[in-house]
Amino acid sequence: MIEFKNVSKTFRLGKREVHAVKDVSLKIKEGEIFGIIGFSGAGKSTLLRLVNMLERPSAGSVFIQNIDVKSLTSKQLRARRRNIGMIFQNFNLFHSRTVGGNIAYPLKLAGLSKNEITKRVTELLSFVGLSDKEKDYPSQLSGGQKQRVGIARALATSPDILICDEATSALDPETTAEILRLLKKVNKEFGITILLITHEMHVIQSICDRVAVMENGEVIESGDVFDVFTDPQHLTSQRFIRSVQQDLPSPQILEDWRSRGGNGFYRVIFKGDVTNKAILSQITQKHRIHFNIVYGSIRELQERLFGDLIVSFEGDTVAIQSAINELETIVDIQEVAKHES
Repeated sequence: MIEFKNVSKTFRLGKREVHAVKDVSLKIKEGEIFGIIGFSGAGKSTLLRLVNMLERPSAGSVFIQNIDVKSLTSKQLRARRRNIGMIFQNFNLFHSRTVGGNIAYPLKLAGLSKNEITKRVTELLSFVGLSDKEKDYPSQLSGGQKQRVGIARALATSPDILICDEATSALDPETTAEILRLLKKVNKEFGITILLITHEMHVIQSICDRVAVMENGEVIESGDVFDVFTDPQHLTSQRFIRSVQQDLPSPQILEDWRSRGGNGFYRVIFKGDVTNKAILSQITQKHRIHFNIVYGSIRELQERLFGDLIVSFEGDTVAIQSAINELETIVDIQEVAKHES
């Protein structure tokens, strides 16, 4: 659907060159929700603006449905942009127009008749849950309502791609959850490919199918959200994961446990079907040792279970090592070094 092939973007600021995007190659599949996450200055927004040629790549190519967007004429590019809806962090609504007028604006530009516009606006207001707000102005709306208007306007011309630029970062957590549910509804009911950028891992965790992590203009890690979330390979990815789950107890708790005679601590990661099985109980009983769960949780991620536990073993040292060796064949297990706490 969308493919970045060795794409770079360089800006010149005076005598200085800024490499905002560096040799990025990515494929976004049709109908998926693809997230791009990174801290401020990572190059996320620049990468998105390359999709509809609001920025032109300094090197490489961007393909949409196997067409190199850079090769399009001005007329072809305008037509292509009508198939790309955009949702912004700060809503970008016309304050002098009503809610209905904001949604109608792209339809008027597309040359639809008055009756067609009225029908489409009514449909979209119903879809985003704002049927009673058509005559209101943006100043009369909450932040979540403004973003719903922004979504309705982005959907007006029936795009096949929806780009979300930090669409929830100005919203409170409850409203963010509502908007994310609406975006998931857009994806499921209309089959629209959604490409979103964010600096919030919980947004990625909530609705994305796949994710790319950016840093200093480069994609440093990418893959299925479940895989990246449960086994992050890069330090920056690990920092994002820790922003949504406290994966270690506090140093004080661990130290208190050690002072009461607790042995070494081990992180045990369970994925998928293994999460439902009494693996720890079975193996520790077999080797005649005991285990204590110090910390952790089991959660659902992309309709799959994921367990992350910190455990301590008690018993004969040789038996403990034998149990750990057997556990390694079934689950991910590693010792929590003292300096980590």
